[in-house]
Amino acid sequence: MFDERQIEVGTWIRKITADSYRGWKAFYHTGAWKKKRKEILKRDHNSCQICRQNGRYTKAVTVHHIKHLRDVPELALTDSNLISLCRECHEKQHPEHHKKRLGFNNIEKW
Repeated sequence: MFDERQIEVGTWIRKITADSYRGWKAFYHTGAWKKKRKEILKRDHNSCQICRQNGRYTKAVTVHHIKHLRDVPELALTDSNLISLCRECHEKQHPEHHKKRLGFNNIEKW
C-alpha cells in the first residue's frame, strides 16, 4: 500500500505532532513541508486547480492535502495527494474550520 519512504514520513509526522504543543499544525512549520509547498505551487502554475477546471484563473494561496494529513500522514509529501487552491476553494474543502467566520451555524447549510 505505502512504500518505505511514505511509511517513514508517516512515522515522522506522528512523532512531531505528538511532541509539539502545536499538534498537527507543527508539520506545516517544517522545512520539508515548506519545500514541498513551493514545488506544488510551481507545478500548478500558482493557480487554483478547482477554479481552473471551471475555466477561471484564481491565484492559489494554499496547498491542500486531498487525503487529509490526520487521516493518512504517509501521503503528506506525496505529489499526487497535493493540490493548489485559492482561499475560497480551500474553505469549501474544510467547512468545519470556517463555518463560524463564514456565518454558518450548521455545517449542513454549507
